[in-house]
Parts: sequence; structure tokens; C-alpha cells
Amino acid sequence: MNKKLDYFIWTLRRMQACLYSGSPVFRAASRTFVSGINGHKRPPRSICLEQFQLFANPSWQQSSLRYSSEDVQAINRESVNSNDEKTANYLREAYVQSPEPMTIIDAQPPDFLAEPQQGSSETEGIENENTSQQFFTDLEMCSSPCDVLDLVSKSSFSQKYVSTCFRRMWMLVKGFSKKQRIYEKDLMFEHPNFSQLCQTLIQEAKFLQREHLVYSFIAVVRLGIPEDTLLVQTLVRVCQERLNEFNDKCLSVLANTLKDMEKTKNVEALRFGLQLLVEQQLSQTSDVFILQSYMKCIGKDGPLMLKRKLENKIYDQIDRFTVANAQHMFTTLAEMNYHSLPILSACSKKVIENIQGTPFNKMLQVLMSCSKLQYYDDALCSAIGDYAASVLYMLDVRQVVLLLLAFKAFPFRPVNLMDMFAEKLMSHPESLSMTDILFVLESYCFLNHFPKDQKEKFLEILNTVLNTYLSTLPNKKLLRAVFAFCIAGYVPQAAVDRLLQAEILHDLISDEQKAEVHKKKLHTINVCLQLDGNASTEHAALSSLALPPQPPVTIPVVQNVLDTLLGDPSLYQPNVVVSHGYSIDFQILMDADRKTVVPNTQKDHLTDDPNIKRIALLCPHVNAFCMGSTHPLGFLAMKMRHLRLLGYQVILVYYPAFQKMKPNEALEFLKEKIFSEEGSSELKIQSDC
Repeated sequence: MNKKLDYFIWTLRRMQACLYSGSPVFRAASRTFVSGINGHKRPPRSICLEQFQLFANPSWQQSSLRYSSEDVQAINRESVNSNDEKTANYLREAYVQSPEPMTIIDAQPPDFLAEPQQGSSETEGIENENTSQQFFTDLEMCSSPCDVLDLVSKSSFSQKYVSTCFRRMWMLVKGFSKKQRIYEKDLMFEHPNFSQLCQTLIQEAKFLQREHLVYSFIAVVRLGIPEDTLLVQTLVRVCQERLNEFNDKCLSVLANTLKDMEKTKNVEALRFGLQLLVEQQLSQTSDVFILQSYMKCIGKDGPLMLKRKLENKIYDQIDRFTVANAQHMFTTLAEMNYHSLPILSACSKKVIENIQGTPFNKMLQVLMSCSKLQYYDDALCSAIGDYAASVLYMLDVRQVVLLLLAFKAFPFRPVNLMDMFAEKLMSHPESLSMTDILFVLESYCFLNHFPKDQKEKFLEILNTVLNTYLSTLPNKKLLRAVFAFCIAGYVPQAAVDRLLQAEILHDLISDEQKAEVHKKKLHTINVCLQLDGNASTEHAALSSLALPPQPPVTIPVVQNVLDTLLGDPSLYQPNVVVSHGYSIDFQILMDADRKTVVPNTQKDHLTDDPNIKRIALLCPHVNAFCMGSTHPLGFLAMKMRHLRLLGYQVILVYYPAFQKMKPNEALEFLKEKIFSEEGSSELKIQSDC
């Protein structure tokens, strides 16, 4: 009886589709074939519409979509001008007109959906059930998309299996490596049964269950089928027509599908419908998970007023947040690209209090989301870094490297984690792959953190590992590796010799997209070779890469304090440009005892005097320091090192804290720094300044 009822409902919905939509999609589906997948090998990256002759009419692709909700129709009509409305109406009429009469065959279900004859026995029903169970068992055993397609050709399957097959192929492809994914997609598109499966999905899309529909949609898009094909456009249209049927899970899946699609009129119309549906249901919802699903549906392109409504609704439920809700909120806000300080602060506190037992992927997602939202919370970073250090024995090298890259984006220096990881690497350097060695180098050198009293040993071990990959290292990665070493003041001789080869330099400098970036790095390497390394390693091609001088920077707060302290503007000189492209915010000349200031008017004949000390007062931006500390990052540390090699004694002023000082405090601070031998020591920077 149930089978007869299902068949009746299926037939009724098919007749409704014929009468009310008049869509040529389903009539043409049985006659049109997804061709181009016929054994002619084409790389998947070059998939075009010619590969899929089953493509949508251009006028239909750009047509305005008809929503099921009357409210959506009204709002949509108000959002377009009269000319656009006329065009949209014309396209609607053109779409619903049937180019030829519907035949009785189109109203019949496909062969694999046909209702058994009344004389069918119970034995046949049991056999069909066993066949279905066997199909799902065989499907789970498939290890590639082609295995799924082979299984489809050998089995008689029901309507719901179409969605299951696409979802299975998507899950298999998602688990492959990048190169294997390209190869498997190529085989999948060339498989003859793939076109038949696409044709079946087009025929049955309107009759799929809502969950099967949205999962088929995301699978088709993620498999790389061109968005202009009739298959994708049909799924867009059907999702639009059945939008009011979707529950929160379906809306979330649909939102994830649309966020990576091109902004065509059809896709934008569907996004607009999602936003309207969310806004209608928002006042009736108090479940945190559903609200987070709504936030994903809105996405980064949603209206600001709707984002604020969601923010207020979420904040009202903040006391009901679980740890999982708090962790998930970071990624949700990042997907919506909305920086909500009250919500982020509350979630940070929740995550910190329950940091024990946090999985690695959750820690990484929180860090990456905070970086994307530009939410800088050193307490949260410290908690994650310390916990990662405590469970370091449970993490593999790749996981720690990913955490360090996430910390580098802030930038934040997790001292305990970096110290323990450095000891692990020095004990087992063979655990580093070619990619890992590059990321480790950049993280430690950029953050300017090395094991205490073991900097040279650590860098030497990393250089030894790098040399094992030197012959296969691409030119750009070679440049990055040498650049990172040079920032730390270490010259990797073998890597430098290979980098200085004429053909490699020409390849880097002639790169159209990153030529300027490469020139800046090569200039820095040249400066480091001259000051830190052996002058004989200089290269003519590097010496010719001169950078334009930096524009002068005025720092009135420090200048006013210097005027008060020294009493004469001629006793210091602002914005001094020295050799190798470096600039000094303020230069002060003093006697050998650091007691008396010498006027800068005599600097030309006093700079070479051994009894005259040159003081370089630097006031770098806050971005030159690690987050939440006065620890200089790699570039600032390199500049300070080079200035000392050029004969300067460096005084570093943490400008954000200096601005907050009272006038007498600022005066005493600079007085101690300038007239004290210890004031120029890099290791004695006051923590509060």
C-alpha cells in the first residue's frame, strides 16, 4: 500500500511540474546528453561548456528566479527598477513557455522507479530490499569515483541513490591529495556512466528529498562541474523553488554551497532568498546552533543591519553557550566577516576557561578566525600556546608547524611551545619535510625567537636539513629560505651559492607577478651578506638592486621631549638616512662617557672620531613588536643588529607606551636611556615601554 501511495504522489508531483513550471529542463533531459566525457582525455582544469553539451540557455541562466514565498516576490519586485522588472517579466514568460507539447512519456517514471506490477509477489519485494542493501554495501566499499560509476552501471538503483552516488564521489575526492584529486576527477569526467548519472539527477532533482537535494547540489559544485551547465543551473532553480521547505541544516548546506559560486544573477537571487528567509525566522529562534547556521547563511555579503540583528540575538543567548558553541562562534563570525567585540570577548573567556582537552583542529580554527577578524587577544593566544606545549608529545610536526604559522599571522610569540618544539627538532631533525623546514625557518626568524644560548646550533641544524633538499628546492622557496636565514643573521653558504646563480636570479627578477617582492628580498640578502657575512660573497646583480629611500616620518611626541631634555634642537637630528637604505628616527652624537651631547652641526668631521659615540633613537610602529610584548620582530631585530655593526648604539622606544606617559615620566625615561650606558642595550628594554 505504501508503494502505491508513493507512486501516486510521485505521479501527481510530476504532473504539477508539467502543468505549472512548463520547464524545458525535464523534457530535454531525456534527450540531451552530458557529452564530452567520451574517452577523449582533457585535463579537469580546462573543463568548459563544450565538455557538457547539456548546458543552460544563456537567457535562462541570467533570468530572475521565481520564489515560492509571496513575501519574497514583493521584496524582490521593490528592489529592481521598472526597466529591470520588465526584463525579468519577459524572461519569466520566455522560461515558462513550452517550446513543444509535453508527451505522455515524460510523465512516466524512469525505469528504475517503475512501480511493480500488481501481481508481484512478496518474494520480489524481499529481493528488491536485499538488492538495495547490497548496493549500499558495495557503495561503501568504493575507493574512487570511477568505482562508484562502475557500480551504477551494474546495479538497478532507486531515485534516492542518485544523491547518494554524488555524495559518495564528493567524499572520496575530498579525501585525496591535490595531485590525486586532479587525476581522479579527470577519470571521473571521462567515464561514460558519469553523463548518465548527471542526466538522471536533472530528471529527478525536483522530486528529491530536501536533504538529498542540497547535498547533491554541494557535491556537484565541489566536484568541479561547470556552473553554466544545465545540471548546476537546474539545481539552483529547484533549490529556489523549494526554499521554504528547507530546515536549518539544509539552509546551512546551501549557504556553504553558494559562498564559493560565481556571482551570477541566479546565484545572487538564491542568496537573497536565503537572507529573507533567515530574517523572517529570526524572531522565532532562540537555539544557538540554529542562530549560528543563520549567520553562515548570511555570509560576508549579507546586509549590515541583518548582521547586527543576529549579533544582538546571539548576545542575548551568550550565557547559554557551551564550549562547543564558543569555539564554533569564532569560525562563524569569520565566515560572516563580522567583528563583534562583545561576542568575541565572551567566547574567548569561555575557551580559555575550558582549554584543557581542546582538539588540535579547534585550536587552529580559533587562531585562524581571530587572525581573519583582526581580533588580537594575547590571553587567548597564550592559553592556546601553553596548552599546545603541554600536549606537544601528542602532536606531530605538521600540526605544530600549522600552529606556528597561525601565531605568526598575529604576530604572537608562544615562548614555551617554540622552545620545546626547537628541542624536539634538534633531537630529531629528520622529521622535517621540505615544506616544514621552510615554514619553521620563517616562523622562528620572523618572530625572532630561538632557543636560549643555542641559536647558532639551532640554525646550523636547520641549514643541514635544508641542504638535503637543496637540489630539488624550487627557486622561490630557495629565496624564502635564504631570506629567513639572513633575517636571523645566519648565512647558509650552500643555499646562497645556489641562489646567486645567474639563471636563478634572472628567473626571480623576471617574475611578472612578484618581481618587486623578490627584488626587496634580494636587496635585504645583499645587505646581510655585506654586514653579517663574508664580503667576498657579494654579487654584482644583488648590488644593483637599490631600493628607493623611505619617506621621512615625524614623531612630534618624542621630538618635544627631546627639545625639553636637550634644550637645543641642534643637539639632535631627525630622519637620518644611513648606508644600506636604513633610516634613523633621531641621531644624537655624544662624548665617549655618554655625559655630553655634541651638536650635530659638526657631524661631518666627528662621525669618524673614535671618541664620539653615535646614538640611534628608534621609535618603530607597534607592528614591529610581537603582540602583547616589547619583543622586536625579526625585521626590527635585523635593523638594530645592522645599525650596531655600522657603529651606532641603539635606543629602542616602544612608542605606544611612550605616548601614554606623563610629560615628566617621558622626560625621565629618555634621560635614563640617552645618558646611561645600559640604556642602549637591547636586552634591557623596559617591559612597560
